[in-house]
Amino acid sequence: MLWRYLAGAATARTADEMSGPALLIAGLAVTGSPVVASWLLAGLTVSAAAGGPLLGVLLDRARRPGRLLAGCLVAYAGGLLVIVSGLGRLPEAALVAVAVAAGLVGPALTGGWTSQIPAVAGPDRLGRANALDAMTYNVAGLAGPALAGVIAGGPVAVLVCVVLLVAALPAAWTLPASAGVKARRGVGEELREGFGAILGNPVLLRATAGSMVSCAGTAMLVVSAPVLGERLTGSTGPGALLLAVTAACGLAANALVARARGPRHWDALLVWGTAVAGVGMMLAAAAGVSGAYWVAVVAAGVVGLGEGPQLTALFSVRHREAPARLRAQVFTTGASLKITSFAVGSAVAGPLAAYSVVAALLAGAAAQAVAVAVLTAGRRRSVRDV
Repeated sequence: MLWRYLAGAATARTADEMSGPALLIAGLAVTGSPVVASWLLAGLTVSAAAGGPLLGVLLDRARRPGRLLAGCLVAYAGGLLVIVSGLGRLPEAALVAVAVAAGLVGPALTGGWTSQIPAVAGPDRLGRANALDAMTYNVAGLAGPALAGVIAGGPVAVLVCVVLLVAALPAAWTLPASAGVKARRGVGEELREGFGAILGNPVLLRATAGSMVSCAGTAMLVVSAPVLGERLTGSTGPGALLLAVTAACGLAANALVARARGPRHWDALLVWGTAVAGVGMMLAAAAGVSGAYWVAVVAAGVVGLGEGPQLTALFSVRHREAPARLRAQVFTTGASLKITSFAVGSAVAGPLAAYSVVAALLAGAAAQAVAVAVLTAGRRRSVRDV
């Protein structure tokens, strides 16, 4: 069951990572307008903040949450199909609206899947399962943008996204039933309860806030990487390679975490992973100053070595601290907040990197430092770190 889950999650998340670049390329190819392309991408991501908490309520209510996830896969795939078939034919505003609607179910591809790990793996294998689940994000981060880049034609890449989403349907449909479904109340009351579970638990609140700040810092690196590559080598291609190095090192680090035996001090790992990512971003800024591309490669690897275990630790802390009846809402809300933070970080990073890529990378490192401060504020060692 765990391996079927991992295969489905990796496939769905690859489609998710691929869909943004594919839509961007398709919009440019068909309309020739970078404005339209960017609005399609923005529409697909900005609505996640609203969709995540509501999706979490529905998953927590569902007797068969996997079937709801399958429905979200169909909805996301359908939205992509409408957009790619309507480019050049339907009004641009209507296509952006479709992208916004599809983006509402986007958190199902991230936090929605992860919230089902305890039912799939059981409590004895939860730590290892979290590490393996985090590895699917690393695989998707490598494969999704790469596929979008190598497939000829933006519309074709979008269609490949649809195929991947359909391929993940069987794994979603066969996820285990919930052990118990909570009593239904008003949606507004349940949303307040879900947010209250995060705000009322200091550990969850620190992990959520710290991951949001860290994700904004990660956006600084993602936006800056092509600019840094062009500055160091004269081409943006090596900049994209830096992001691949980050994902590959994150995958390797999580593989080691998955193989590790004995107690797991997840709170400490979350802090140290964030700190290591910050060190990597400082090294990347140093590469911008020195003009040495090999330093940038090392820096990208260091970021990955921090970010991989950081994600595993975040999942483990959420699983440990979230009430079982609110677990899906905690995960989808967390995913939504991270997506929104990434969007904000990207918006700030663009003008900053255009002015100075070194300044943008230092801002990313500073964000990681702030995240470490948030994660350690008032923290006491938990006896439940296992």
